[in-house]
Amino acid sequence: MNGENKKLADYQGKVLIIVNTASKCGHTPQFADLEKLYQEFGPDKFKIIGFPCNQFLRQDPGTNKEIESFCRKNFGVTFDISQKVKVRGKEAIPLFKYLIARTNNQPIKWNFTKFLIDQKGQLVKRLEPKENPLQLAADIENLI
Repeated sequence: MNGENKKLADYQGKVLIIVNTASKCGHTPQFADLEKLYQEFGPDKFKIIGFPCNQFLRQDPGTNKEIESFCRKNFGVTFDISQKVKVRGKEAIPLFKYLIARTNNQPIKWNFTKFLIDQKGQLVKRLEPKENPLQLAADIENLI
């Protein structure tokens, strides 16, 4: 979020949740449950990376600073938040193209699609936007 480039290699050896987010979506309260998971399992062996996206009905129109402030203030988010990205179509960032390819080319349908990645970088599970991230708790515990 601060303009610093990070590589996924920086997260090597950790279990990850990668999620596209939005501040003005009906699923926005999932930030609280994601933070619960992060508090329970992170930060040594488990990380969450939120990727704000404005591709779905312009539900994240703010600046990067506004988005970060919203997440931290309203949901106490302490996990990593990226700068705003695109997650579908030709302009999708390579990470989301990779994740989509690993899930039978199912496109990202909406905000808060969640991907659970193991320590070796392998996709373990995908949860769709309506599915609560707390459903991943047992999977995370088994991987850690």
